[in-house]
Amino acid sequence: MSILAPSTSSARPVPRPVRAAVVVWLAAVGAGVAETLVHLSGPDAPGAGALVVRGAVYAVVVALVLSLRTGRDAVRWTLALLLGVVGTASLVVEPLTFLAAGGSPVEYLADAGVADLAVVVLRLGHLAAVVVALALMFRPAANAFFASAR
Repeated sequence: MSILAPSTSSARPVPRPVRAAVVVWLAAVGAGVAETLVHLSGPDAPGAGALVVRGAVYAVVVALVLSLRTGRDAVRWTLALLLGVVGTASLVVEPLTFLAAGGSPVEYLADAGVADLAVVVLRLGHLAAVVVALALMFRPAANAFFASAR
């Protein structure tokens, strides 16, 4: 079965917003993986332990994302809380700390190297994907799909 298959094993059609949410969530995961790869090329590369943890987190997230197609509302809310709240917080804490300490985004970008700029672009794409995926999961057609599974 394709990750974009329009129906579940119970033959209930998976609505377009849910299928799109799966794709967008996977894009967010891809941005996170790409950011990790960029960090590996830098002086503060994550160690083996951090990579194992990130890999495990990505694997769990992918499993949850693919489970959206089952229509289980608990999966939708788990993703909304874990990725929409906790995951978003983890993405914005570093930039917000930088700004709170008086950092200048203009100066940072002016002095940034290619890897730093790549991280900024990936992080912004990652955040955008999270917002879009969250919105898709709560569209009317998605709400009806998850309600019908109860």
